[in-house]
Amino acid sequence: MGNSALKAHLETAQKTGVFQLTGKGLTEFPEDLQKLTNNLRTIDLSNNKIELLPPLIGKFSFLKSLALNNNKLTALPEELCKLKKLETLHLNGNHLRQLPAAFGQLSALKTLSLSGNQLRTVPTQLSGLRHLDVVDLSKNQIQNVPDTVGELQAIELNLNQNQISQISVQISHCPRLKVLRLEENCLELSMLPQSILSDSQISLLAVEGNLFEIKKLRELEGYDKYMERFTATKKKFA
Repeated sequence: MGNSALKAHLETAQKTGVFQLTGKGLTEFPEDLQKLTNNLRTIDLSNNKIELLPPLIGKFSFLKSLALNNNKLTALPEELCKLKKLETLHLNGNHLRQLPAAFGQLSALKTLSLSGNQLRTVPTQLSGLRHLDVVDLSKNQIQNVPDTVGELQAIELNLNQNQISQISVQISHCPRLKVLRLEENCLELSMLPQSILSDSQISLLAVEGNLFEIKKLRELEGYDKYMERFTATKKKFA
């Protein structure tokens, strides 16, 4: 893409606070964006070939939304964690194996999408984020859900299409978790904590495509309690 085209995009972004440049085969984060560190609220560079997110990303202190879906990122810089106003972060379809240690400092984060990466566990850093609503970790290589998940503040957690065979019973202590998606994993029925049914806030549990028949779930103790929550929620949204 020519410089004049980039310049036009930058001029528009200066006025709108939105910089969107998707599907242009970019191999790196446009350095010229640093001129707009105080203007930009939204950056969308999805569907490119970006391999590295430079440390300068930390300078966009007013950024609310960052999308880098379908790029070639293998890691994220610690500087990303300086974005105190960031509410939405979309990183689907990259090659990420872990999150920066300081990720819990993204205190405004509400929506986090990491579908289609190479994560092997639910990142412990997520437990510190107080405003998280939706976390999408589907299509990764997660095998177990650790005890730290009990501190997760999210309302919806999507773990579809992983390799999960073990889930900490702590998941039923999540204070706000209403929707838990575990479709197409490697769960035996005995490995599903019954407290999710009997003693949690969860009102939608999606477990199709695991190593047990759904009708067996209905025989578990606590299933009637779960159905009460499920029905009450359905009525609310009907």
